[in-house]
Amino acid sequence: MEELVKLLQQIAPEIALTIENRYTILRNIYFNQPIGRRALSSILSLSERQLRTEVKRLEEQGLVKISSKGMELTNTGENIIFKLEHFIYHLRGLNPIAQSIRQQFNCGYVSIVPGDSDEDETIKVQLGKEAVQYLKKTINNGDIVAVTGGTTMAQIPRAMENISGLKDITVVPGRGGLGEKVEIESNTIAAELAKKLKAQYKLLYIPDNLSPETMESVINEPGIREILKTVRSADILLHGIGGAEEIGRRRGLSEKEIAEISKKGAVAEAFGFYFNKDGKVVHTTTSVGLTIADLKNIRIVIAIAGGANKAPAIQAFLRYHSPTVLITDEGAARKLLELEGGRDNEQKDA
Repeated sequence: MEELVKLLQQIAPEIALTIENRYTILRNIYFNQPIGRRALSSILSLSERQLRTEVKRLEEQGLVKISSKGMELTNTGENIIFKLEHFIYHLRGLNPIAQSIRQQFNCGYVSIVPGDSDEDETIKVQLGKEAVQYLKKTINNGDIVAVTGGTTMAQIPRAMENISGLKDITVVPGRGGLGEKVEIESNTIAAELAKKLKAQYKLLYIPDNLSPETMESVINEPGIREILKTVRSADILLHGIGGAEEIGRRRGLSEKEIAEISKKGAVAEAFGFYFNKDGKVVHTTTSVGLTIADLKNIRIVIAIAGGANKAPAIQAFLRYHSPTVLITDEGAARKLLELEGGRDNEQKDA
């Protein structure tokens, strides 16, 4: 495949660009259908005139159908975008990038989705699909699966089709709630994923931002203690990586507290621990559920995060812990290697 892509880029680079552009249009129609031309042009930052020309060609090829409701893909169109995914991956040269990240951060496996979720929200759906594919390959009967919250994590149960045949699976939240939208809370995601896996689930109805005194009292309740024991026995963990300021605000910290954490050099947060760019813990907060110390005992750790703006947080966390799997997008992956190049130069100059 790589040789074919290189040949195409050499002999007809304009064709490669056309394929890439039409793939992007088809993918965005698929995830937003039915959708009008004006709405799609806004998502893609294309003029309606440019989009009209491309959509007309796709319609003539039998890939798109247009009705009063808007544009939708035909069955042929849907099949095309799934077949093109692998081609686009190599067209954008993502395989060597994945190998570089795997080697530099000692990850077991790195998966990169083409695109940047900072610019295209549908990329988060793709990240969820990638996480589901890896989970399906590695889950065993009797496993305990822990999940954290967030907008990208919420895509995982949505991407998971109903599965039968697995036995004695338990799904749990990896940490307490952050008091945000219920659909992106870890409890909700755990319950929805359990439904798709036909598994049992246990929920953790404890806010993650209680005072230390209150937290100590709550976690000593027998029922809570039993749930926490299950959470800390997780065999598989699917978790996001958050920016320090982003998570600070989600936890309800004041701007003064966030500024103090940033002053310490924190750029990433996971499980109540804040990391600087070198992967060192510079601040901790109360948190219920898994801790970073538990990660070494979990058979498979799948870290999922995308968007170029998230690259510093991903770098910081990977400096602390090498997950079994990193699932990210092109925007974050390219920025991550750029940051690593700058870091290497800083070390040489030191």
